[in-house]
Amino acid sequence: MEERHDHHRRPARALAAMALAALLGTAACGDPAPAASAAGRQSAPSPPASAPQKSTPQKSTPQESTPQAGETLPAPDQKIPGDPARLAAALKGTSAALDAAIDAWPKTGKPPRDVELLALHQQRVYRYTARHPELAARAFARLPSGLAAEAKDNTAAIRELLSLAHPIKPSATFKVQPAPPAAELLGHFKKTERRFGVEWEVLAAVMFAETKFGRVKSDSHVGAQGPMQFMPGTWKAYGMGGDVQDPRDAVMGAANYLRASGAPRDYRRALYAYNHSRAYVNAILLHARQMKRDPRNYYAYYNWQVFVITTAGERRLTGP
Repeated sequence: MEERHDHHRRPARALAAMALAALLGTAACGDPAPAASAAGRQSAPSPPASAPQKSTPQKSTPQESTPQAGETLPAPDQKIPGDPARLAAALKGTSAALDAAIDAWPKTGKPPRDVELLALHQQRVYRYTARHPELAARAFARLPSGLAAEAKDNTAAIRELLSLAHPIKPSATFKVQPAPPAAELLGHFKKTERRFGVEWEVLAAVMFAETKFGRVKSDSHVGAQGPMQFMPGTWKAYGMGGDVQDPRDAVMGAANYLRASGAPRDYRRALYAYNHSRAYVNAILLHARQMKRDPRNYYAYYNWQVFVITTAGERRLTGP
């Protein structure tokens, strides 16, 4: 969750806990959650961004694994391999299994457990690679070109957002809630694109970065609100009389603001107005590019969860 201008314009260092929660994210309930201690596809590479028989996950000591379709699903705390070859194999197997699980999911109702667990494991792998660039480079060199490009984009996007976050006190609390259904949100994004001309993938990437598709319910520390994180003054100017907490209205307001700021002609300019941070702009465009490459990435991101970083470490707030 992040503040911008009146709502959007603020120094990058002022990004607070909610920005971090959105970036590192999960979904559990609407009650406050205490923050405590604690991150192949063969699609063709694109130019730099601009604009299983399922079984119950084991809860014993975490073990390294390479999930494949039909194999045991990774546990929520599955250990991430620290060896380049095993890390590459784990990412390749997880991505293939997640693609298959997303294809099998009717996209209605709550995501199936295999999608949730595989997406969480994928997210944790990328958060790990974002913090270990040398290991990541060696692992990605072992991947097929399409998956390697995807891995580089996801890792770079997470690294950009991590650069904006700062630890908060372990005693801080956050309100989280289940995200609206993936199909419902996708409908809002696409209808809004038709009205305002702002690509649905960009709108989805903004909601993903801000609140993990509405999972973060708390206002930001400066008062930004709703799934797209608007300050009251900006919402009054661009919200078209809607409810800032309503996902449909929030997406429409965001598109209205982005178009007024230069989209779709100049997404970098528009996103920089939305959040005065080059790192934020880069992250949004990288995630949007991945959804353009393969729409399944929207459903993968939808199942990424909410994490917070505290002075005592990192903790996941939502998800399995």
